[in-house]
Amino acid sequence: MPAIEVDRLTIAYGSTRAVDRLSFTGDFGEVLALLGPNGAGKTSTVEAMEGYRRPNEGTVRVLDLDPIAQQDQLTPQIGVMLQSGGVYPGIRPLEALQLHASFYADPDDPQALLDRVGLTHVRRSTWRQLSGGEQQRLSLALALVGRPRVAFLDEPTAGVDVQGRQLIRRLVRELAHEGVCVVLTTHDLDEAERVADRVVIIDHGRLIKSGTPNELMSAGGSREIRFGAPPGLDTAALGKEMIAAVEEVSPGEYRVAIEPSPANIAALTNWLAERDLPLADLRAGRQRLEDVFLRMTQITGEVPAVRIDPPQPPARSGRGRRRPGAA
Repeated sequence: MPAIEVDRLTIAYGSTRAVDRLSFTGDFGEVLALLGPNGAGKTSTVEAMEGYRRPNEGTVRVLDLDPIAQQDQLTPQIGVMLQSGGVYPGIRPLEALQLHASFYADPDDPQALLDRVGLTHVRRSTWRQLSGGEQQRLSLALALVGRPRVAFLDEPTAGVDVQGRQLIRRLVRELAHEGVCVVLTTHDLDEAERVADRVVIIDHGRLIKSGTPNELMSAGGSREIRFGAPPGLDTAALGKEMIAAVEEVSPGEYRVAIEPSPANIAALTNWLAERDLPLADLRAGRQRLEDVFLRMTQITGEVPAVRIDPPQPPARSGRGRRRPGAA
């Protein structure tokens, strides 16, 4: 049994389908990254899995439970990290964790969790006194205090410094090793490449591609060389040397449409060395996840909205209902 199962999920707002027959699964012990441009349907999809959005069509199962009909059973078993807000500004980190721990039958130890997210040194500060990165780490701790079997993390490293990002990424991997299914939404494709076991790319509410980061980055990338160098290289001159098209895909980032053989790589590095130009990065026959994402989402183009009947209202109002991981 998968930890989460989304089958032909459709969610509409008025006449527009935000999510269009989307299907994927997530397993226990797996970090699943949900990627897509703004407006792709990521938030609506996650809200359906959390039980805050009723599907127009299709089914969603989390821990083999219906997130809306069986929400009382599901809520104690999931953790939700909001991107911002949801915490009383005058509360201190340990107090917030102790409060949230009281909502669960078998919570994690608040002090140990505070240590785990590296916030012991600010335990006497209030929420409003914490930096943005420290608030993110506390929000993550609040989502985990109930020992969830599935954790939904929305942009967990947004606004976090380098050390904080490394700590959060390590903690996410530890959760997967402990058997938790982690659903990660992020715009940081480097983060997804580093921590995700599997990636689901959606655009205009539809599934574009899914697979492991290695599978996605290896597909279709065997006949090019990518490298970093100072912006504004004479790509025409380099192209004559390489006998191949050379493109500056972004400032200081270049692509050579040629087989990444040792001879071709040597020709490239010799050309740069003769002009005393530094080589910042070299990827032969391998794309970055960002390259795959941009290509896949550009391929889809504009998908016209499909008019359907107005959506059914949610079973209950969200007012007054506590989302796991939020006060």
